[in-house]
Amino acid sequence: MFSFYGRIRRTEYCITFLAYWLCLFIISALAESPGTEWAGIFVLLPVFILISQGAKRCHDLGNSGWYLLIPFYIFVMLFGAGDYGANEYGDNPKGERNERNVDPFGYDVTTGTFAEQQTTPDHFLSKSDDSFTS
Repeated sequence: MFSFYGRIRRTEYCITFLAYWLCLFIISALAESPGTEWAGIFVLLPVFILISQGAKRCHDLGNSGWYLLIPFYIFVMLFGAGDYGANEYGDNPKGERNERNVDPFGYDVTTGTFAEQQTTPDHFLSKSDDSFTS
C-alpha cells in the first residue's frame, strides 16, 4: 500500500479512492470544531496512500507514475482496463496471461522478438544416459 512499485487492479484503486474521500470528509468535519485546526495534518497520510496507489494503477495501464500529473487522467485510472499480461512494471494483478506468449514459430508477440528455442529435446542432450555406449 505504501510502495510505488508494482501494479493494482481498478477495484483496489477505486476502493482506495473512495476511502480517501471518506477520510477527507471525516478529517474536514473534525477540523471545523473549535481548537482542532491541527487536524489538517492528518490529510497527509491519505494523500500519500492515494498517490502511491495511483502510481501503481498507472503501472497497470503500462504508464509511468508521472501520468498522475495529467489533468483528468483520473478517469482513465478509474475506468480504463489494465494491460493484458505482464508488462515492464510486473505481472498482471488479475493473473491473466502472465506467462510469455510465444507462438509455435518462436515469435514472442508481447515483446515483438524471436524467442530462443531449443530444437533438440533435453533427454538427447543428457550425458548421464549410457544406453548408447557399448
